[in-house]
Amino acid sequence: MFRPASPVATGAPLAGAAAAIGHGLLAATPLAMWAATRSAPLVLGLAALAFLTAGLAQGGVAPLKARAQAILSSPLGLLLLAFALWALVSTSWSHRPLAGLRMWGEFVLPAVFGLVIAASGAFEPSRRFTRALAITVLLAACLLGYEFLTGFTERRWLAIDDRQQVFYFNRAVLTCLVLCLPVIDRLWRGGLGLDRALTGLLGLVVTILVFVSDSEAAKLGLVVMAAVRLGFAAASRLTLAATGAAFLATMVLAPAIGPALEARMPASLRSHLQPSHEVRIDIWETFGEAAMLRPLLGFGFNAAATLQDNLVAQAISPPRRAMLAIGHPHSAPLQAWVDTGAVGAALLALSGLLLIGRLRRLPPARAAMPTVFFAGSFAIVVVAHGAWQGWWIAVLTLAALLFAAAPAQAGNLEGRAREGRA
Repeated sequence: MFRPASPVATGAPLAGAAAAIGHGLLAATPLAMWAATRSAPLVLGLAALAFLTAGLAQGGVAPLKARAQAILSSPLGLLLLAFALWALVSTSWSHRPLAGLRMWGEFVLPAVFGLVIAASGAFEPSRRFTRALAITVLLAACLLGYEFLTGFTERRWLAIDDRQQVFYFNRAVLTCLVLCLPVIDRLWRGGLGLDRALTGLLGLVVTILVFVSDSEAAKLGLVVMAAVRLGFAAASRLTLAATGAAFLATMVLAPAIGPALEARMPASLRSHLQPSHEVRIDIWETFGEAAMLRPLLGFGFNAAATLQDNLVAQAISPPRRAMLAIGHPHSAPLQAWVDTGAVGAALLALSGLLLIGRLRRLPPARAAMPTVFFAGSFAIVVVAHGAWQGWWIAVLTLAALLFAAAPAQAGNLEGRAREGRA
């Protein structure tokens, strides 16, 4: 199992067993997402319960509470907490407040689980754990690739699903893509030959999966990740600055992107777009118009899901009003504007800029992959699924936990001894 060193070394068998269960659950996340594409919050929640047990058994309530307070009182923690509270308050002026509250719970719970795991003091991803996670990502990627190539015939034969909604499996594809980044980062830095070979195989298999999948968002994310990594190797500070500028511009201009594309994109270019891409421009234009009807406060958290039922939204021009029934703008920055207004969008923009600022203070070798993760994940949510979906927040939370954890050492005797006890 994946037992961290510290609980075992101090003779706390319950803490060690609970932490081992927590690490095992986290390592199983990619396969869980392959089997059930919304399961990441459940897995993360069970892991958080295990880590909470380990933390309480190891040190009691006081250390855990102190670590949680330190995380929440940090500038980034305060900004994210402020956004969560603003989103909660915004449900009060939503036309569907109960639906907004349910989605708020789905959005916040994975972040709370991540906070519990980080504050427990029991999450210590060893190199062995990271290898196990790499293997489960590989297995999930191979299974997904096989199913995409064969048209999900086994699932149809087993009557698991009629597979008319193949895009549901894009969630598992995105899970593999996002989680492979911290795994590669942790295994490559200070890794031995076999670890680096494993990272190369992992990157190759996930890349193949992305291009055989149905996820255009994953393809865009992968291209952005590759571009940012190459840019970082050539000019790290310039790449960080460009990433921050692109992020801020997208957050600020999100309501105007759809109308601008509609007005300025040449007809010759638009005629070459895939139908889904052309429809997406229409969706962005429609929801951008809606965002400007309530630019400061928004319509309320998750109001975009049923915005066609909102009386204010009836002011949208009739040809585009039908697009509101899509359910979300297929752009997280635009959904932040629609649901939480300029206030919510500003809180998220400040959070992202603060994170970029923290990355600038790290050595380039340490900041490279977190920057790739930030840029690629943001590129995905600019064009993809609903912003507040719990499976996505859970996957991002797990990746963030891995990036934030202390590097697993393998290049010295102390690291090898710790590895052996894990």
